[in-house]
Order: sequence, then structure tokens, then C-alpha cells
Amino acid sequence: MSYAAYKMMHWPTGIDYCAAGFITHSPAEAAAFSSLEPSISCPEGDVDSAAPRAAQRVGPTPNLVVVAANVLEVYAVRTDAVMGAQDGGPSSTAAILDGISGARLELVCYYRLHGNIESMAVLSDGTDNTRDSIALAFKDAKIACLEFDDSINGLRTSSMHCFEGPDWLHLKRGRESFACGPIIKADPQGRCGAALFYGLQMIILKAAQVGQSLVGEDEPTRMLSSAAVRIDSSYVIDLRHLEMNHIKDFTFVHGYIEPVLVILHEQEPTWAGRISSKNQTCMISAFSISMSLKQHPMIWSSAKLPHDAYQLLAVPPPISGILVICANSIHYHSQSTSCSLTLNSFSSQPDGSPETLKTSFHVELDAAKATWLSHDIVMFSSKNGEILLLTVVYDGRAVQRLDLMKSKASILSLGATTLGSSFFFLGSRLADSLLVQFSFGVPTSVLPDLTDESADIEGDPPFAKRLRRIPSDILQDVNSVEELSFHSNSVPNSLDSAQKISFVVRDALINVGPLKDFAYGLRTNSDPNAAGIAKQSNYELVCCSGHGKNGTLSALQQSIRPDLITEVELPSCTGIWTVYYKSSRGITTEDNEYHAYLIISLESRTMVLQTGDDLGEVTETVDYNVQASTIAAGNLFGRRRVIQVYAKGARVLDGSFMTQELNFTMHSSESSLSSEPVAAASASIADPYVLLKMVDGTVRLLVGDHSNCTISINAPTVFASSSQRISSCTLYCDRGPEPWLRKARTDAWLSSGIGEATDSNDGFSHDQSDIYCIICFESGKLGIFEVPSFKCVFSVEGFVSGSAILSDDLSHAKDAVIGVPDATTVSVKKEEANNIKIVELAMHRWSGQFSCPFLFGLLNDGTLLCYHAYCYDGSESNAHRAPLSPNGSSDLDNASDSRLRSLRFHRVSIDISSRDDISSFTRPRITIFNNVGGYEGLFLGGPRPTWVFVCRQRFRVHPQLCDGPIVAFTVLHNVNCCRGLIYVTSQGFLKICQLPSAYNYDNYWPVQKVPLHGTPHQVTYYAEQSLYPLIVSVPVVRPLNQVLSSMADQELGLHIENDFTVGDDLQKVYTVDEFEVRIMELEKPSGCWETRFTIPMQQFENALTVRIVTLQNTTTKENETLMAIGTAYVQGEDVAARGRVLLFSFSKSENSQNLVTEVYSKESKGAVSAVASLQGHLLIASGPKITLNKWTGAELTAVAFYDAPLHVVSLNIVKNFILFGDIHKSIYFLSWKEQGSQLSLLAKDFGSLECFATEFLIDGSTLSLVVSDSDKNLQIFYYAPKMVESWKGQKLLSRAEFHVGAHVSKLLRIQMLPTQGLVSEKTNRFALVFGTLDGGIGCIAPVDELTFRRLQSLQRKLVDAVPHVCGLNPRSFRHFKSNGKAHRPGPDNIIDFELLSHYEMLSLGEQLDIAQQIGTTRSQIISNFSDFLLGTSFL
Repeated sequence: MSYAAYKMMHWPTGIDYCAAGFITHSPAEAAAFSSLEPSISCPEGDVDSAAPRAAQRVGPTPNLVVVAANVLEVYAVRTDAVMGAQDGGPSSTAAILDGISGARLELVCYYRLHGNIESMAVLSDGTDNTRDSIALAFKDAKIACLEFDDSINGLRTSSMHCFEGPDWLHLKRGRESFACGPIIKADPQGRCGAALFYGLQMIILKAAQVGQSLVGEDEPTRMLSSAAVRIDSSYVIDLRHLEMNHIKDFTFVHGYIEPVLVILHEQEPTWAGRISSKNQTCMISAFSISMSLKQHPMIWSSAKLPHDAYQLLAVPPPISGILVICANSIHYHSQSTSCSLTLNSFSSQPDGSPETLKTSFHVELDAAKATWLSHDIVMFSSKNGEILLLTVVYDGRAVQRLDLMKSKASILSLGATTLGSSFFFLGSRLADSLLVQFSFGVPTSVLPDLTDESADIEGDPPFAKRLRRIPSDILQDVNSVEELSFHSNSVPNSLDSAQKISFVVRDALINVGPLKDFAYGLRTNSDPNAAGIAKQSNYELVCCSGHGKNGTLSALQQSIRPDLITEVELPSCTGIWTVYYKSSRGITTEDNEYHAYLIISLESRTMVLQTGDDLGEVTETVDYNVQASTIAAGNLFGRRRVIQVYAKGARVLDGSFMTQELNFTMHSSESSLSSEPVAAASASIADPYVLLKMVDGTVRLLVGDHSNCTISINAPTVFASSSQRISSCTLYCDRGPEPWLRKARTDAWLSSGIGEATDSNDGFSHDQSDIYCIICFESGKLGIFEVPSFKCVFSVEGFVSGSAILSDDLSHAKDAVIGVPDATTVSVKKEEANNIKIVELAMHRWSGQFSCPFLFGLLNDGTLLCYHAYCYDGSESNAHRAPLSPNGSSDLDNASDSRLRSLRFHRVSIDISSRDDISSFTRPRITIFNNVGGYEGLFLGGPRPTWVFVCRQRFRVHPQLCDGPIVAFTVLHNVNCCRGLIYVTSQGFLKICQLPSAYNYDNYWPVQKVPLHGTPHQVTYYAEQSLYPLIVSVPVVRPLNQVLSSMADQELGLHIENDFTVGDDLQKVYTVDEFEVRIMELEKPSGCWETRFTIPMQQFENALTVRIVTLQNTTTKENETLMAIGTAYVQGEDVAARGRVLLFSFSKSENSQNLVTEVYSKESKGAVSAVASLQGHLLIASGPKITLNKWTGAELTAVAFYDAPLHVVSLNIVKNFILFGDIHKSIYFLSWKEQGSQLSLLAKDFGSLECFATEFLIDGSTLSLVVSDSDKNLQIFYYAPKMVESWKGQKLLSRAEFHVGAHVSKLLRIQMLPTQGLVSEKTNRFALVFGTLDGGIGCIAPVDELTFRRLQSLQRKLVDAVPHVCGLNPRSFRHFKSNGKAHRPGPDNIIDFELLSHYEMLSLGEQLDIAQQIGTTRSQIISNFSDFLLGTSFL
């Protein structure tokens, strides 16, 4: 029996829903903040009047809430205001709208849920001082409301509503499957929400009155921050009693005293064949919802709407009313008036109705997404990616007419939402999602030298600088003038407001979905000599993603392989540093200054190299201490001096000359007897201080004096008396216009807040910096101290255990009582807990006005604890409740006056695989970098080196496997290596590298996107020449009569001609997809993708499959590698289906004219949907028949066949076994026998299953068959003819089944790496990497039974031990979903790493408890995790 594990490696990126809401702050807080903002951030104190005016015009901006499958993310929009006239130089070149020169999205929090979000609404009551909350709906009938909680700096569930289970079975009315999932909408005044379940059950959610909280909640802390909207109670309305049968959409309208719900429904259904006689079938009904009486009288209705109406839009006040969006027309209705607009010639009018307005151009609005830009302009994003603006013309009493105009081209979007008064967001599953700023008419005051025309994206050089950072499928829109330059002057129109809207794209979220297919090929900079795990980073996944004009080829890599510039052998290195040297004459800007020296520390000496035009060794001529190995080196005094710290002392150097030398001795007061020197163990430098940790566990501080550039040694007396040993320490420099930690003081807003920052700006440099020292003791206690006074400002016990929230122990005295550990804990557990120490600390705040510092702690078992700081002031309420004696309380007050009492940290999950006992590894491993290739973050050295990029205040973790363990790392910026890096491998090689610039690292995996301007369908890899053949379809516009005549038979063609000559119908056009096979290659030196050759298909011929096959030529008895293409002619239902098989051979010589030549082509009866090579023969699935052919060199001759049920979607081959999946009839398992030349059925699955992808799973000698289906499940079958239940071997038995929650479109078999932890007898192990239509990538891998049993019992524990977001149950989410079809449940022999990953985020005590309860140890579980991760790090 074989067991499997499921793990996501790249989470979904395709955005399903987006919404705007004031989640983390109320509108009033945002407005107060934006009016203060320019005055703080303006350094010179000379605040121009334009800046505050701009902030008011932009107004408070809400948060953006984004849903991708089961991932929920909340972003904040951060704008860069243009500062005054004095820096008019740079600002005049940027695209400035409304005083804003740039904007970006910054992550506030994100959650991976145990369930796919089906619908989302933001509950908002529209007032200025309450926050909004998020309501999410899940399959079948679950609703969860989330609100932002300041005390944990994240979302928490405020209410859960479930209408499933035996009590609510009557709501389903006996039905099992429903066309659409639940839909949830909210009342604009926040009085209630409504959710539609089970087709016709409307659930009304009544909101609680403001200020009243849920029962039993007595937190006075809620009074401090603004409260959020909450749901109080709910009841159900059965819409059948209101005589409705098919509901299409519903929404709440504005302008009534009670909430009014308008429902769009179809009275009697119609279909395409009945349109001529029955087409006005929809109607809208408005109900007034009285929640106290639970009544809902109908107040008005309107019938005879077109059958293709599908969406309702509530018009904002003062107009109010409703817009009904149909595919071919738009209708406005309110209680008093109505008017409509015809969009094309297909729209039909009821008889006797007044003549309606027509648009000047033809457009179809089905599947369009809409959002209101202002109270009378609504923006549509249409199905082909155009942006349309609809103006509701209103004269103050009634709506006169509707006006539609075309704007610019954009992405194919799946959702649009307006963020405040000047941004909107286009969310997409098919392309990258965009944040766009819009403005009604550009005022001249803000744009001194930009005319209306040039305020376009093209005239935006900073944007061009960012091109490298922005993925290419947006660029394709930016670079061509027509797309997304977003200027509305192209359409003349009488309306000025809509015409003067100008747009600028400000930010983009990367999306690699939908992944239709992918190939596994070599990278350009791959190393042919690599072996073991390093060999894995030779490969990358080349994926077909996107659709239509947003179609791209995405190259994804899991691990980073830097581009090598040069390497030298350098054995026994212990550390490297680069330092600046600012002499008086060479004044350059700090940002672009080159490094001057490279310091290399060996075991017993130090080398110094100059980093000028080339690296030259200057060890002999400099005054560095070159006879000892260096512990740390860095710059002091604003880069004017270099300090070198070695074991016995330190030197200060000016360039190459020493200005001061210090020797470390024991402090005389401590012991007068011994004054022998004590060696330093590690050092941390923060200008002008250096913190040393000595070998004996004490600390020293070197204090620098700016006036004469000297340092003096200082032993803090605070730690001299305490017996606690220090396990690690670091300095944190809190700098910027306004140091962040000052906000966390008790008296922050009074003393050191805004006032000081603005007043003192005139006097001295605006970059104030506070230096703090962070120390972790061996007891696990963490303290933050001010430097140089070493006054404790923050302390927390048990930092080692990694609890979810850290807050200052002294200011929250009441919490300490709860936190006393139970004395009866078992000694074994204590033993394991005591061995865990913090070996390294780091704290850093990366750039950005709103960024908060991060705190990192590295444990000696390889775990990296990572915390994000935030401010939460809950102290007023706690002071009343702390039951202290009178003298005790006064002491507490004195002590906590200057403490950072509102500073808190919350734990951030970070997927780092390095799990090694690193107590032997003494070198510091965390290196923080501020600019490597334009990115910032940190590098974690050691046995499994890892890059952690900080993008949008979130971590992007990318391992680096290619060089094995890395002992030292530093950045290098000089003439030949711009923004590069240097690292030393444990084999003793020093490598100077750069990050590959083609890749974007702000994604779960580094990605390079190549625009194709067409839809990619399938890709394969030809290894001998590193070519990627792929199928692309490009939409082409053709005249309609040409399309019709070629589709129909010849006799019919004559009639068609005669019918169509009447009227203007000849001018009509129709879009058809034209297919071609492109052969693409990744150019070696440049890293650009080139199309080497294109094979066009015939008209109406769709290429369905392309594969590289190896066939045995029966005449020459040699193996030939050919490219096989299977196609189908699509000509409507009247013409019998046919297809073609094409074979192409690759030319061997480099300089030949044609890269490929056609060697064979033949028509077949039926679509050729899959091809594969089986032991030198070609297996072709054409229509419902599978044929096996042998290749003579010129002809294919059939040798065997098998009749498949309907249509084969995928073919897989192992040895002489064949697995194929049918479009409706599940999977079949065949074998091929050479001697009788026959294909015989071994077994099949008798259930009905709509297959998406199939593949073999190989575990040693066990063969399993994996299939994914249309209900987002994955099943594993096996063939066991000896088992009784297999009906003498006819039936495949289920080994495991699992609900993935996404459509798995491709499975790829890759050999697993042998890991040292597992028994190595099973070398023949293969895992399956899969891609989903949401843009996710994961793997299914075999595990051995012992590991499986251990992790499965852990998984069952975690279901209850972890608080799950939205209260969703992971077990019910992973159950097989059969969508009402008959299905016998199979075993759940799959462990889910999505749930197991929560284990590492528990605190240490909980981890040890759970491990003990399931009868194992924490270290055993964690080594199982890291073995699995090592075995599946494929890319």
C-alpha cells in the first residue's frame, strides 16, 4: 500500500473577486492622516500649498481586499505626494495626477483559508468613524464576517452563519447541485446584508446597532479604536413564495428609508432557438425589507426586459435608481422614470415602445465588469479588454438619457472596484491585475509643463525605469500607443466630464494563471556539472498562461541561480564585507556610491582588496590588521571612516591609514586581579556605535565621537551584575524623517511626535536616528534597550517559544499572571525546550514611508522566527484593572514612563526549509541588503541558503540551491558589477554575481513573462536543441460572409450569398481564432525569448496537441526524434469532424534555412486530441478511437487499435502500459503486447468522471494512476487483479481521494531526490507536479508508511488545535466533492501539508505538547517536514 502527500508550492494568483473598504482604518482616521502627511514627510519644512490641497483632492483611500481561490489578501494603497515646487526638476518628468507622482499596493495581512471563497461583500455603513468588515460566502451555505482587530494587527472572525446540515435540508428542496455558488451583497448604508443560497433562498443578515457589541464581550479596548460593522441576526426568505423561479442578480438600491432589495429574475425561461418569438422574459422587482417585522412588501417592478439581462448596478445618490445591464442594451429604471440605450443591432425592443437611443459604435456587454468612478459615470471593462465609460445624464429631477463612449484598451478583467476618489483596481484571472489612477480633467496648477496630451503613460520616465520590475504583459499594453494609454479624446462627445478622464497605471499584481500546460526544461545559465540537489536549479517550468491578448509564456523557477560574473578559489574563508570610503573630494550621492574595499577574513589572517575597475589586492599597503581574522567590518561617521573588529581589538581607518587602535581588556572594576584580554565573539555595527559580544557572554559598546572621528570603549553596567548569560545581541538603527519606534512611546503624540519632527527640520539634517540594542538572554528573554544609556524600554519573556504576539511585559502586568507555566510539565518536554536557543538576532526597517520594522531570531535548530512590529495602545484600559499595591503601582508608572508600551510584534509565517542543527555553525548567517538588483531584503546563509525579498511589506522566500552551503555573503556595487553580490561557498569558491534581471521576484516563485499576443494552449520541450514548441491561437477579425461561405457546404453557400446582399450586413465582421505552432527558444547570453519558426494551421483548423515523440524507423532500424502535431477542423455541428496528424523533423545543422521540415501529414476521421510514443510506435487518439502505428520513414501504418468511449483528453505511457482519460467516462488502463500486436484493456474505473489530466504515480515498484476532474478533485487508483472487490481485475480500486479546490489542468512526473532521512531502498520514486487554472502549482508525492502514520495523526490533532480563519474546517474542505453524482467514498490516504504547515507557527510549548500527545517528538516531525521539502525541491 502506498501513501501520498499533497503540498502547494506556488499559491493561486488569479484574482476572482476584489472589493474596496475601510478595513484597517475608518474614513475619518484616513482623512486626519492624509492632512498631516505632507507636513511630516516634507524635509525642508517649506511645505508648498499644493501638497495639502492635493491630499484633500485625492481624499481618504480605502483598503483593497483581494480573493484568489482560497487566499484572502488585504492591501493598503500608498501614494507618493509631489512635494512642493522646490524639487520641480524630477517631478516635472513624472506622470503626475492630482499631486500624486506614484502609488503602490502594500500588504496589510493575508490568509490562506480552508475553503474557496465563492462571493465577497464589504459591509459598510457609510459614516466617517466606523470601519467596514468583510463578509465572505463559502460553498454550500456558509457566511463568515471578518473585521480588523488592532490588538493582533490582523483580521478576526466577528460572526459565522451556517445554513447547512440536517436542520436546513429543507432549503435545498431535494436538489444536490446548483448552477452557481452563494452570492452575498450588502446594503450601502450598512443596515443589512443579503445572501442568495440554493438558487432561491434569500438570507437577510441584520446588522447590529452601532456601539452595541456581541454578547459577553467586555473589552473596553474597543472604545479606543473605531468599531466595525457587525452582523446581529439573520432570517430566511423563500423566494418561491414570491413566484420567482430563476434569479439572475440582486442588489440594494440607494435613497430609501428602509433597505430596498431589487431582484432581477426570469419569469419563464427561453433559449437561443426561441428568441424570435419569446425574448422579453426578464423582470425586476423591488422589495422593501423590514427586518423588525420580517416582512418584505414589493414596492415597484418592471417587466419585459431582454432575456440576456444579467447584472444590476445601483446608481449612487443623488440620482439613485438601478441600471440593468444586458448583453446588447442598457436600461435605467427607478420608481418614476426609465430609459434605455441600444448597444448593437441584436437588441430587441418590445412592440409599441418609444424609439430608444443607439450608440455610435457596436459593442457587446456580456460578461462586462463595472464600477462607479463618480456618482454619474460608470466604467465597464468589457470581455475583450476595452474600457467603456457610461454617463447617466441627469438634470436634477430625472434621468434624461444614457451616454456610452469608448475609452482605451486594458486587460481582460474579472472584477473592477473603485478605491476612493482617484483609484480603481482591475482584478483578473487571465492577466496581471492593475491599480490605475484616474482624474477628471488635469488641473494646470499641478502640471506646470505637461499639456493634456502628454500626461500619458508614455511620457513617464520613472515608469520606464520601473519597466524591469513590472511584468511584461502590462508592458505590452504600455508600449503600444493604443493600449492603456487611456486617453479619451479619441471619441468626440458632448459630455466633458467623462471625456477629460485621464488614467495612469500605478501598480500591478503578478498573475501566472490560468496554467493550461507546462514543460520542464533547462535554464539558460544551467551548470552541466551540478549533481544532487544543486542539479535541481538547472531546470525551470515554462508555462502557458493567460488568454487572448494577455496570453503569455511564463518561465517559473523555485530557486534562484545568480548570473556569475567571475569566480576565484578561496579556501577557509570565514567572512566577507564591502565598505565605502568617502574622501573629502569625491562627494557622490549616497544611493549610488561605489564600494571602495572588499575585506576577506580567512582563518588566521585578513585580505583587503580594492574594488575599483578590477579587484586588486592591497593587503600589504593598508593599515588593516591583516595578521588576524576579522569579525566584522563596516563604515562609521557617515562613511568617512572604516572600522575593523577582530578578536583582540578594533581599528579605525581613514581610507588605508589607521587613525586609532583599541584593545579589549576585562573591565578593571569587575576583577582587579585579572586584567588579561578577553576576545570578542561577534559584533554589530550601527553608526556611530559598535556592539560587541564577548566570548564570556558579556557585551561591550564602542561609542563613536563625530567631532574627531574616534571611538571609546564602554561596558554597560546593567549587565555586569545580572547572572544571565546573553545568547545573542544586535543593534537596530531607527532612522528616517520620523523614527518609527518613537510612535510606540506612551507619550508619543505629545512629546516626540509630529511637533518635533516638523519644527526641528529647519535646523539640522532631517534624518534623525535612534539606536536601540536588542539582546536575547539564554533564559529566552528578549529585551530592547536604548543606546548608549542601556535603559530597558521593552522586554518580553520566552521569546524563544515563538508566540503569535509579543507585547511589553511591564506595561501589561496583568497578563503575566496567566502566562505562568504549569509546574507539572513532563521533564522530557522541558529537556527539549531547554536546548533551544536564539543564536542570532536582526532587526531592520526597510524603505518606505509606512514600513514597520521586522525582527528576526534564528534558533539553533534552524527555525527562523520572524516578527513584524505594529503599534497598539491598549494601556489605558489595562491600568485600571491591574490590582497593584499603592507603592507598587507608582514604581510601575515610573519605570514605564519611557517604555515602548504600545509596541507589539506579531509573528509572520515564513516558509524556510533549512532545518539543521546549526549550533556548530558560528558565523553570522543573516545579511540584510538594501539594494541588490533593485530589491531589498535579507539573505540567510548556511546549509540551505535562502533569499528573503521584502516586496510590498511581505516576504518573498526563494531558496538558492545551486552552490550548496554558503559561508559568507555581502553586496557589491562597483563599475563592473552593478548592484551585485559576492558569496563564498563551503567548497572554497568566491563568486561575484548579479541577480538575473529578466525575472520578477515579487511572486511566490521568480517569474519571467513573455507576451505572446495570443492564447497559448500547449507547450512541450525538445531537449537536444532546448526548443519549446507551443500551440498559440491569435484572434483575427474576418468579414462575416467570408466566414459563413467557407463553413457551409457549397450549395448552401449560394443561398447565403443571396440572403446577405440585402442591407448593410455585408459590413459585419466576426472574430475567429487562427492557430499556429511556434517554436520558441531562450537565447543563451541575453535571456530573451525568440520565436525561431512558425508552422501555421489551415483555416478553421485547431491544433490540439503537440508532443516530441521518439519513433523507430522500421526501414533503417534507427530511432528518430520527431515533433507530432494533432489537429481538428472546427466547422460547426453540420460538418463531420475531421483532423490531421502532422510529423516534423528537426534539422541537425545550425545554419539551415528551415528549423523543422514536414515529413508526414495525413487526415483522419475525428479530432486528433492526443499523441504519444510507445516503444518506438506512435499512439494516436483520434475521435473515439486509439490507434497504434509504426513508422516506416515515410508512412504510418496501423498495427493495433482500441475503441475509447467518447473523446480522449490525455494519454500517458510507462513501459508498455497506457493510461488514458476520457472526457466523461473516467480513466482506462491498457497494456500493449508486442507478440500478438494487440492493445488490451486491463481495468477501468466504472464511475463517470470528467477528466482534466491523468498521470502515473511511481513509488518504487508500486504503480498508481492519478486523475483530476472537473469538480476540482484528485483521485489515486491502483490495479490489483487479485483483490476480490476488483471484479477479477476489471475494476480499478481507489487508493486515495482528495479535494484540491482548483481545476488541475496538467500533471508532470518528476523523479524525487533521495534524502538522508528516508530509507534509501526506494530510489525509484516519482512525484507529480501539477498546475491549476487559478495559477497555483503543487505536488503529490509518495511517502513511506511510518512518516504517513505520524503526520496523519498530527494532521488530525491540528484540525482542533489551530484556530482556523473564518472557522472553516479543513477536513470538510478536503472531502471528495461529487456535486450530486453517485460516488462511493474512498480512503483518505493523503496528508495535507497546507494544514500541517500550521504546526511550525504554533508556539514551542504547543508544538511539544502536540508531539507528545501523538507519541513522537518535535524534532522528528520537523525532520520529516524538511525531508519532504528537500525531496520535492524540483526547480
